[in-house]
Amino acid sequence: MKLPLILLAATLALPAAAGATGCEDVKAQIAAKLDAKGVKNYTLEAVDAAAVKDEKVVGTCEAGTRKIIYKRAG
Repeated sequence: MKLPLILLAATLALPAAAGATGCEDVKAQIAAKLDAKGVKNYTLEAVDAAAVKDEKVVGTCEAGTRKIIYKRAG
């Protein structure tokens, strides 16, 4: 009886773990896409989701608790 409960708990935990993507991984993926499009002179920064004001959000990480913002340099 305990084995099915353990399997059920493990199955339910998988989507949560998959959604908790590290910010550095997400930033690297976004940077690769921007670089492939020829975008130059930009920065990507991971900030707390609640701290985002008027910045351009280009991704999320850590299960939505942080946002990746894009800033164009000079």
